[in-house]
Amino acid sequence: MVRSHWTWAFLGLLALGIRVLAGFFPELTDQFYSRTLFPAIRSGIDLSLGYLPFPSVYLFIVLISSLFGISLRRFLRLEGVKNRAKYSMQAAANGLGGLVFFFLLLWGYNYQRTPIIEQLALQPQPLTLQQLREEMALTRDLASLDRGRISQDTSALTDLMEYASLEDLVRRSMQENLEVLNLNFSGHPRTKQFPPEGFMRRMGILGIYFPYTGESYLDPSLHALEKPFTIAHEMAHSYGVTDEGEANFIAWVVCTRSEQPLLRYAAHLLLLRYQLRDYYEMDQDGALCWMEALPRGIIQDLIAIRESTEAYPPIWLELSRKSNDLFLKSQGVKAGVKSYQQLPMLVSAWRQRMVEKN
Repeated sequence: MVRSHWTWAFLGLLALGIRVLAGFFPELTDQFYSRTLFPAIRSGIDLSLGYLPFPSVYLFIVLISSLFGISLRRFLRLEGVKNRAKYSMQAAANGLGGLVFFFLLLWGYNYQRTPIIEQLALQPQPLTLQQLREEMALTRDLASLDRGRISQDTSALTDLMEYASLEDLVRRSMQENLEVLNLNFSGHPRTKQFPPEGFMRRMGILGIYFPYTGESYLDPSLHALEKPFTIAHEMAHSYGVTDEGEANFIAWVVCTRSEQPLLRYAAHLLLLRYQLRDYYEMDQDGALCWMEALPRGIIQDLIAIRESTEAYPPIWLELSRKSNDLFLKSQGVKAGVKSYQQLPMLVSAWRQRMVEKN
C-alpha cells in the first residue's frame, strides 16, 4: 500500500493562494513580509549558511539529490503499476509543492510588494537623443574623473582588489546608502564566486540570486571592473528587490555614492555601456563617433571587458534569455529581461530628482 501523504503539495498550493492574495495588497505585503518577516529570514540565513567558505548551493544540490535517491528507492520497492503510478504522482506533487513553498517563503513574496521605483515616486521617461547625449556626457566626465583617481595609466585596469575585500566593500556601501532608497539594511548577505571559471557565463549568466540558500553567486571570470556592480546588483536581490531594472538602479546608486573611486567608476562604466547601446540603436554613426572621442583609459577598459566577455561565449544564450524572460514575467515583472535596460531612464530621473532637491 502507498501511504497518502500530500503535505508538501498542500503547502505549495497554500503558498500560491497567499501569493494571489498578497498581489491585491502590495502595501501590506511590503509592511509585513518584505520589511518584517523577510529581514528575520535574511538574518537567520546570514548567521548560518553565510559563514560557509563555499557556495551553499552545493548543499542544496546534495539535499535534492538525496531526497530523489530516497524516493527512487521507495519507488523500486513498490509492487504493481498502480502503486508505482500513485507514488510517482504523490512524490512529484510533494517535490514541486515543497519547492514552491520555500521559494515564496524565503524570498518570492517580495514580487508582490510595492515596487521600489513606485515607493521612491520616480517617473522614468524614454530619453530623446539630445537628452541621452547630455546624460552620456555627464557619465563620461564622472567616469573619467574617478578613473583618474584609481590610476593615471591609460592601459586597461586589471586585478584591482582581492575578492573578499571587494565583497566587504560593496556590503558596507550597501549599509551606508540603502536608507536613501527607502530600504532597510539587515543581516550580512553574501555574494560568493561560483567556480569553475566561465561556467555561469557559458550558461548566459553573470550573476544569480538563489532564494533557497539566500546567497547570490557570480562567475569568477568576470572582469575586475564588472565585479563591483554585479556584486551590488545581486546584493540588491538579497534585500528583497526582485525587479532586475530596480536591482541595477539600486546597485548604481549604492556604488556611485560610495567613497571608493573603484565602485563609482565601475558603476559609471556600466551605465555608459547601457547608454552607448541606446545611442547606437538611435544613431549608429553618431554613437561610433562619440565612442572614438572617449578618454583613452575608458576605451581600453571597455575593450578589455569586451574581450573578457568574448572569452566565454554562452552556449545557450537564447534559451537562457527566454527562460529568464518567462520566469520574470510569470512573477509579475512585465518588462521581463528588458527591465535590465531601464537603467539609463531611471538614472536620468534620479539625477533630476537630486537637482530639484538641491
